[in-house]
Amino acid sequence: MPKGKAKEVARAETSSLALQLSKKRRITGDAIFANLNRASGIAVIALLIAMIWFVLSEATPSLRHYGIFSFFHTRWAPSEASLASSSPNPYGIVQFIYGTAIVSIIAMVISVPVGVGVALFISEVCPKKLKKTLTTLTELLAAVPSVVYGFWGIAVLVPALRPAAGFMENTLAKIPGVGGFFEGPFFGFSILAASVVLSIMVLPTVIAISREVFSTVPRDHREAAIALGGTRWEVIRTAVLPYSRSGVVGASFLGLGRALGETIAVTMVIGNSVLGISWSILGQGATLASVIANEFTEANQPFHIESLFVAGFALMILTLVVNVIARVIVARMGAATGRAS
Repeated sequence: MPKGKAKEVARAETSSLALQLSKKRRITGDAIFANLNRASGIAVIALLIAMIWFVLSEATPSLRHYGIFSFFHTRWAPSEASLASSSPNPYGIVQFIYGTAIVSIIAMVISVPVGVGVALFISEVCPKKLKKTLTTLTELLAAVPSVVYGFWGIAVLVPALRPAAGFMENTLAKIPGVGGFFEGPFFGFSILAASVVLSIMVLPTVIAISREVFSTVPRDHREAAIALGGTRWEVIRTAVLPYSRSGVVGASFLGLGRALGETIAVTMVIGNSVLGISWSILGQGATLASVIANEFTEANQPFHIESLFVAGFALMILTLVVNVIARVIVARMGAATGRAS
């Protein structure tokens, strides 16, 4: 074989071998990456199952002693606990479930419109020079510790709410049918104060996710609306909001999930009253998280700690249900948006 031909053959064999090695490395790397992702997913699921199992196992003695459905009443009186199986269950958690729900709902009613409005301003209206500054400032709200929000609520928010509470007592409380939700007296620490603090804590989540969703709206949608003579508001109303609807709903539910489990800030301003349900938002109340935080270290009555684990298990179930509902709603709205476009 000629010397030149031999070099070409050797070069081709070397190139083929290098290609095979590169392909083998790529396949190996892809396999390792896939296995790591699979292991991470399994670890997250396993951690969630382990947490649920731990909380449920710690709550089991109380559930066995009193029965599952015996917790659905509004009397929380650990000092009346007795080992006698015939005694009524003093650990009712209905008022805490109600407190968790009403505080979170009011917080979302306040934060979602404000958060979506701020996100629209940043993504659609704000000058470019100011956009980065506003984005950073809103994201910094998420970095503030919850205890700082609680101190701010005590020192600033509670006194500032007194005029608004007085207005509600004198006007809204007199409306038939809904007046009971605004009846006084207002002592400062209340469901309303906890809801306002919680709404501010949820704002960064709603703003950040909504802003990212608005930024994904295709340019063609905006240009089509402008070509039809739409104003800036009409472009937002007809092109941006319909396309982003499922994302905004997802952001709202993520904020709701954050609100359901908030503990320290809510505990500091809600009043922590365990004496039944306060239907008025100006009254004091408690949430599932706040009663656990308040009483866990001092629980010394029979089945007291175990009943607090029951409250914790109820909070986990409530949060999981909300997240499942959110995923279903977002999936359906996303499918509807895809068909419409």
